[in-house]
Amino acid sequence: MTDTTHSGEGPAVPRAPLIELDRLHVAFGSRLILKDLSARLEGRSIGLLGPNGAGKTTLLHALLGFHPARSGQARLLGLDIREQTREIRSCTGYMPENDAFVAAMSAVRLTTMLGELAGQTRHVALERAHEALTWAGLGEARYRPIGTYSLGMRQMTKLAHAVVAAPKLLILDEPTNGMDPPVRARMINLIKEVRDSGATRIILSSHLLKDVEECCDEVLILKDGAVASTCNIEVERRTNRKFLEIEVLGDTVPFEELARERGCQCAVAPAGRLRMVLPENVEIRDLYEVAAGHDIQIRRLSSKRDSLREIFLRAMEGGNGHLPA
Repeated sequence: MTDTTHSGEGPAVPRAPLIELDRLHVAFGSRLILKDLSARLEGRSIGLLGPNGAGKTTLLHALLGFHPARSGQARLLGLDIREQTREIRSCTGYMPENDAFVAAMSAVRLTTMLGELAGQTRHVALERAHEALTWAGLGEARYRPIGTYSLGMRQMTKLAHAVVAAPKLLILDEPTNGMDPPVRARMINLIKEVRDSGATRIILSSHLLKDVEECCDEVLILKDGAVASTCNIEVERRTNRKFLEIEVLGDTVPFEELARERGCQCAVAPAGRLRMVLPENVEIRDLYEVAAGHDIQIRRLSSKRDSLREIFLRAMEGGNGHLPA
């Protein structure tokens, strides 16, 4: 992308784990909200998933130092959330779920002010405010009062606010909330652009599985304030290959040999069936072509590939702190 999210100034994004949680507890008064959270996530883009009330926003606020931990420890980009709150906030851009605007101010004026509050000179803040708002698709509307904006435009304005200071970490809380499909698609594309730049790491909190699946390479799933599961989506995509069960007419050996020549892993299952794992360069249609070319009849074929939806549903059922088997 352009340098909207990173101007090239300052050190590179640290490669410390993005989130480290060690028996973290957070309470509001006598009520325990986050319970014994332990996890380590190292990806460039982390998805925070869970149903409403699971504790996603509370965890984000705890990581930013808004809610002190009752016990336990946590680190963000290698920085301790208790001892290094100022350093964490200085390198983080935050897009909250709820609006926080002065309705009568123009987007460019408010974005400039936020850049100045982050330590930029007025000249640099103004320049980057124009860049960020144009990048977010608000170039023609940036002089209008924010109170006149549609919901989608306000969401884009919050994204511009979050990136104006070229953060090393971008925290997004429900960024596509309430958006219609075309605007949502643009928001997702912008988030992926930031992710792929390599300069800024991302934590995206959402109740929408599709948003997380499109933008994130690791996932932390919360349920009732506890860790229900962690999942490395990139690893899952690489290792969770196509698992097939195939029934052919007659002897299975010729088809098994042909499939092995294509790099498939095969094992004989009960009732004369074959269980097979396809490598990434082999598709199901290739097996049908092989069978047709050697007069082998495939009578039945079933396949299964886990989606994030299935992983999430299993986590809601299990909730044991690990990816269910």
